[in-house]
Amino acid sequence: MPRTFDASNRLRDKAQRLIPGGCHTYAKGDDQYPVLAPGHIMRGKGCRVWDSDGNEYIEYGMGNRAVTLGHAYEPVLSAIRAELENGVNFVRPASIEVAAAEKFLSLIPNAEMVKFSKDGSDATSGAVKIARAYTGRDLIAICGDHPFFAVDDWFIGSTPIWGGVPQATRGLTVKFKYNDIESVKALIAQHPGQIAGFILEPTRGVDPKDNFLHEVKRLAHEAGALFILDEMISGFRLHPYGAQHLYDIDPDLSTWGKAIANGFSVSALAGKREYMRLGDLEQWDKPRVFLLSTTHGGETHGLAAMMATMDVYANEPVIEHMIAMGKRLMTGIEQAARARGVHEHISVSGMPSNAVFGTTDPDKKPSQAYRTLFLQELIQRGVLAPSIVVSYAHKETDIDQTIEAFDGAMEMYARALNDGAEKYLVGRPSQMVYRTYNQKP
Repeated sequence: MPRTFDASNRLRDKAQRLIPGGCHTYAKGDDQYPVLAPGHIMRGKGCRVWDSDGNEYIEYGMGNRAVTLGHAYEPVLSAIRAELENGVNFVRPASIEVAAAEKFLSLIPNAEMVKFSKDGSDATSGAVKIARAYTGRDLIAICGDHPFFAVDDWFIGSTPIWGGVPQATRGLTVKFKYNDIESVKALIAQHPGQIAGFILEPTRGVDPKDNFLHEVKRLAHEAGALFILDEMISGFRLHPYGAQHLYDIDPDLSTWGKAIANGFSVSALAGKREYMRLGDLEQWDKPRVFLLSTTHGGETHGLAAMMATMDVYANEPVIEHMIAMGKRLMTGIEQAARARGVHEHISVSGMPSNAVFGTTDPDKKPSQAYRTLFLQELIQRGVLAPSIVVSYAHKETDIDQTIEAFDGAMEMYARALNDGAEKYLVGRPSQMVYRTYNQKP
């Protein structure tokens, strides 16, 4: 029986009137999903969520990759409940801030200081500020193959959605390519003595080749710049100590978030004391850096969630399980695609615990229409999967049910390759987040 979204549609209409974009994260917006999709989630438990119409789904976005243990994970909730009894915010630091810093730094051996905040943009922008202050330079080099670093001007100004960012700011960000050391060398040659720092993710599912991370660090240091790793996604998904441990690379600064507190709002900027001290009270040789000063950065319940999450990672095979379930799912999707004859049009890639799928049209070109149709058919079969992000809560039965849903959606996809996506897609296709202008209806 087809799913209906009457309550979702009412909420959706109201949200568009009250909230720019209809929500508080553009990746969750209506333009990213089919018309036949849940507009709002009411609750989640484990790897399943229920929308405002009561429809149940196995979820694979997992809070934009922030939930690794599962929704409403009881050991984390228990720690939060206990901490809430003590209050959440005070006029002086809470004692849990020290305990949280100790626990975090015990897991990230190459970091000497840490500053907590509430979202990933805070942390990466803090790292950029330190790099500029330490070097006295303005330019920041970002990996152009990595899609998101911050909502702040230094990054968003480099994307097609640059509205509101001054041109002077937009010109301060330059780009290099992942696993292309020549592009790094070219930037340094093009901007001698001007680049403050190089920032990139350790991996997006493709391993660094030819010692790429180490070479970027070496070249950055030779050029007088800092080397920054963004572990928002890779942290706590590839290795308990982060991808930097997996690849044996020691960054000057690193940024963390998402999985760090199982969906609760905590991010972290960590690094060597030499650089982090620019934001402390005991350095006199350089101008002070106003670093991550947020009213809610030390909220007690968020830090309690982080500490409880880290305890689960220390005592249970969280990452091993996510990798195993991710591999099972990726293999099942690939086999189903071959069986349905759509393997040249539907692909899966990335790391097993954090994979994505690609969709192409009959000419094998990426297609938003075919992607939207595929999402529509997965949703009708009880799977909400803008990506293939697994959690500790996904069990083999969930994976197998998901593979069955993918198989059914692929049957429809095969028809659409012959008849056209518009014959089966209800409503308009989804759109790219990074676009300079909206399309008129």
